[in-house]
Amino acid sequence: MSDHVDPTRAAFDAFKALPRDQPVEMLNLVRYRDRAEYPAGHDAAGLGLSGAEAYARYGAESGPIFRSVGGVIRWSGAPQLVLTGPADEAWDSAFVARYPSAGAFLAMVVDPAYKLAVVHRQAAVLTSRLIRCAPRDAGAGFG
Repeated sequence: MSDHVDPTRAAFDAFKALPRDQPVEMLNLVRYRDRAEYPAGHDAAGLGLSGAEAYARYGAESGPIFRSVGGVIRWSGAPQLVLTGPADEAWDSAFVARYPSAGAFLAMVVDPAYKLAVVHRQAAVLTSRLIRCAPRDAGAGFG
């Protein structure tokens, strides 16, 4: 599996170029490391945390910031099997986070407290997918 933990500059620039005043839902697929990998000198570097434990720290520290910008978790699940797709893309967590606007998401990621919290995510995650979606009504059709 490749290392998809943080967005590339090009992807982040493309995100910022889309409308910022509309609600967005972010599909998150996350696979944890067996052992968290903190940068040298970080206070959690020598604790021997699992990836799941480090991700829980990320959630505890980033959660208040997420909620302060109006973020809510719309759906969360524990993936069991990849039925269609590469078998090596097994996920430990899947969820949809809704933001009242893309601007709210951007406000979160530049918040100084969030920047401190995201170190736990970076230490925890082996690979991930973060997909911006425009919400639409969930009617009877697929399209």
